Amino acid sequence: MQRRSFFAGCAALGVVGTAAALGGRYMGGNATRAATPTLGDGVNGPKGMVWLPGGQFLMGNASKQAQPNELPAHPVHVSGYWIDLYDVTNADFARFVAATGYRSTAEQAPRWEDLRLQLPPGTAEPDPATLVPGGMVFTGTRAPVQLSDWARWWAYVPGADWRHPLGPDSSIAGLDRNPVTQVSHADAVAYATWAGKRLPTEAQWEFAARGGLEQAEYAWGNEFAPGGKRMANSWDDQARQFPVLEDEKVQVGTMPVGSYPANGYGLYDMSGNVWQWCADWYRIDAFSLVAGARPPRDPLGPVHSFDTDDGDVPPNAPKRVMRGGSFLCSEDYCTSFRTSARRGTDPNTSMSHLGFRTVMTQDDWLRLKRPAARRS
Repeated sequence: MQRRSFFAGCAALGVVGTAAALGGRYMGGNATRAATPTLGDGVNGPKGMVWLPGGQFLMGNASKQAQPNELPAHPVHVSGYWIDLYDVTNADFARFVAATGYRSTAEQAPRWEDLRLQLPPGTAEPDPATLVPGGMVFTGTRAPVQLSDWARWWAYVPGADWRHPLGPDSSIAGLDRNPVTQVSHADAVAYATWAGKRLPTEAQWEFAARGGLEQAEYAWGNEFAPGGKRMANSWDDQARQFPVLEDEKVQVGTMPVGSYPANGYGLYDMSGNVWQWCADWYRIDAFSLVAGARPPRDPLGPVHSFDTDDGDVPPNAPKRVMRGGSFLCSEDYCTSFRTSARRGTDPNTSMSHLGFRTVMTQDDWLRLKRPAARRS
């Protein structure tokens, strides 16, 4: 039995520059007053992470492109925190697995008690023999199709996991610097905990993605391809029509982290390449629930999920937020590479375009340093 029927709608789916400089160069929105971020060196901050001093910003979107779940734009304050320069890579995740022996969600058979939460009440339990380890893989189509049924270009592939992101015959050999994929929310949390880090809250993620540009559509500004230059790994509508894959000369898939320019906070791939898990439960109306009140400080998101826009999936089915879009986002089909775009996905889902990055507070960093100091 294919997991795509279980997860209906889950795939409908170096130098730190200043925000002001980016705004001028890429025709971005207004720069915020946040201080210039700094890059950790392993001594004065965690290596490979950027310190964002925090501040107040407008979360969500007030433009004509905004979807209902992005409304309304509302002020939020976040305290300072460290965030990964890049998405977690295959090499990073491999070190975690080597150190812990961890088995990812996709390497284990799905559990009916989890699956039934994503299905209409009364759905019959499948034969246990059909519940085999695997993950969702983008398969594309050989010709243009109606875009109302995502199941035409996605399939549940037995044997797909983080080591074999496209199925048992695929491999991550030579892809150490590509973002890890086929990881569930639990996998991301397990890695973050091992590393002494956390998943970003949705507010932390959006603050970082904006790079200091207030209400800009993209992580780099308001123009999708300034001067004709592509700024993120996303579907190239000029090369092929989504989701057609008949011409294998054109690359479709993840790229090494840092292949495109950083945003104003020096962070790479905050748009495109892979979706990124956040800590929050997903509510379609989360922003409207807090708008008009005193600007929340360091919001943790709702206490449970709620989504009325996912077909036959029960509105209260568990979902976690994912942000940033992926290599499959298209100007003609899915514009989720926009900074305010958000989706909710079953936390047990693993997919070939879904990864994560992590954050730390300053206290997290100091706690991580102390054992090393005592050993020295």
